[in-house]
Amino acid sequence: MYDRLRSLLFRLPPETCHNGVVKLMRIAGAVSPLRMLLQKMYAPAPGPAVSVFGLTFPNPVGLSAGYDKDGLGWRGLAALGFGHIELGTVTPEPQEGKPRPRIFRLEEESAIINRMGFPNKGKNFLVRRLQGPRPAGLILGVNIGKHMNTPLTHASRDYRDLLLTFAPWADYITINVSSPNTTGLRDLQERKALRSLLCSMNPLRGVLMQVYGKKLPLLVKISPDLGDFELRAAIEEMQRSYMDGVVVANTSMGRNGLKGAFAKEEGGLSGTPIRKRSTEMVSRIANFTSGTFPIIASGGVMCPEDAREKLDAGANLVQVFTGMIYRGPGLARDIVTSLSREALVR
Repeated sequence: MYDRLRSLLFRLPPETCHNGVVKLMRIAGAVSPLRMLLQKMYAPAPGPAVSVFGLTFPNPVGLSAGYDKDGLGWRGLAALGFGHIELGTVTPEPQEGKPRPRIFRLEEESAIINRMGFPNKGKNFLVRRLQGPRPAGLILGVNIGKHMNTPLTHASRDYRDLLLTFAPWADYITINVSSPNTTGLRDLQERKALRSLLCSMNPLRGVLMQVYGKKLPLLVKISPDLGDFELRAAIEEMQRSYMDGVVVANTSMGRNGLKGAFAKEEGGLSGTPIRKRSTEMVSRIANFTSGTFPIIASGGVMCPEDAREKLDAGANLVQVFTGMIYRGPGLARDIVTSLSREALVR
């Protein structure tokens, strides 16, 4: 059914299409009969549950940051069977992002190139969207980033501000230092800069945990374009700064083997072309940390087999985004159902 619908949706500009879907999810989340219908159609049977960084996820499949930046449709999206949803990326103040068009479909490669640049309505808007009832069992993350006008030398100010803001509302927070669409942001992945940023976050996190009486896991989202030396250095700094895990990975600037009219567009690449690189990074991190550092694998998860590949490589959880665009709203259900069947066989 979705294959036929997709051919119609793909006649629309990508951003128009995406915003329309989020609006529909917003309506579904607010109207109980619609939400229940989505649950009946798409929600999988419970499990397999995953306990990691002090939280229990009802299943291993989440929706990546970037899909619902402003928290408009997350209650409706939760009805599709996700164990967790990561909202954002959010910045302290609203920003428009890069000029349109800024999303491009590479249909033959099942890929997307985007140069969004963190367009969002700011922290205060997202906080308002987090208030109210939450679907039972859902784990909610918030992905935070510096404002485009904030100099790198003051980036920690933005991240601490956002940590303060979302500590009461988020189950975990992801520090985004890896988007290719904010000038200079990826420089924060360099060892010295990352150490300075994370060392400013952890003490504040400790205070907030005491204030709110709860655990507040901090994760860092990294680029798939890091070399092996850079990757090891970044993970070492995360461990040294008592981060709880890593999200592997953001979009890529790589274009190897891509064809088509949009292959040379500026921006970050996601989808099938980065699947292998993302899995290799997961495996390397799992190996040199002896499996002790939690990993959320995000990059090229397009089907149940891709999710199993990431988990076998050492990931604790997986996230989807581009897979939703090409496979449709049943992707989380299909992955969870497949993993549950495997668990029964084993």
